Amino acid sequence: MAKITYIEHNGTKHEVEVATGMTVMEGARDNGIPGIDADCGGACACSTCHVYVAPEWVEKLPGREAMEEDMLDFAFEPDAERSRLTCQIKVTDDLDGLVVQMPEKQI
Repeated sequence: MAKITYIEHNGTKHEVEVATGMTVMEGARDNGIPGIDADCGGACACSTCHVYVAPEWVEKLPGREAMEEDMLDFAFEPDAERSRLTCQIKVTDDLDGLVVQMPEKQI
């Protein structure tokens, strides 16, 4: 399990435990966290699970693959360094304490 903090655009924080092997997107969906729509269900076919990873976590995550890079082009105000699709971040014990912030909206 990893404790992950999801921060809504308005600053509301949600700290939840997510099981190892799930994705950060599934953790948000299963815990009713608003701001991560996940329209494609985790297939990396949209950008509605876009978040900004806290700066101190950027280097700790595995790099983006080409498909994620392509989908981030469709995200609302992507950040070249901090934007990630939560469906592409697999939860491990090493992610305990991860903090992600939702954008103003998902498109």
